[in-house]
Amino acid sequence: MAYSNFTLETVQKTFQLEKIESTDIFSHIEPVEPSEDLTRELAKKVPLAIAIRTEKARSELIVANILVELREHFKHRISFFSGIDFSVDPENGLTGVCDFLVSLSPDQFYLEAPAIILVEAKNADPATGLGQCVAEMLAAQRFNAEKGNEIPCIYGATTTGTEWLFLKLEGQKLYVDMGVYQIRQCSEILGILSSMIDQKA
Repeated sequence: MAYSNFTLETVQKTFQLEKIESTDIFSHIEPVEPSEDLTRELAKKVPLAIAIRTEKARSELIVANILVELREHFKHRISFFSGIDFSVDPENGLTGVCDFLVSLSPDQFYLEAPAIILVEAKNADPATGLGQCVAEMLAAQRFNAEKGNEIPCIYGATTTGTEWLFLKLEGQKLYVDMGVYQIRQCSEILGILSSMIDQKA
């Protein structure tokens, strides 16, 4: 089994998670205004990614730009990785490649704990990536513990680039935000991602 084989139902049952659904997990978060550079890049790239209609295009043209902006916002005090192998616990199916992973370490040459945000890119409905994203979040939780660098919460997002759905894992409690954020709400998306780095969500 691998991350991509998990559905939300199977990952919840397999790892005995308490799932809590809400529409206001991130409603109190202050927005972060995108830079002029990001606004300009998204104006060019969002229509192109939509026209190409592939997960790869959405990842490269939209999601990567958002995460680069997040790294800039934190003045390179964080790192992010794209398409890396993150096989933490193969016996329990926590193995495979992550679309995007954000670490609180500034080291960009290799992944260091603590891993904090997992982002799973999808071509269509972001809800289809929930199981996979949660499995990756569980792996991050274990990875941090093994490295002796545990943090209170692990966060996740599944996204088509134009739609974002957010999650939070605290111990065995999985919080699923039932609200879907559109790319035109870029300041809110950046605010939520920034709050995850600050552990304010």
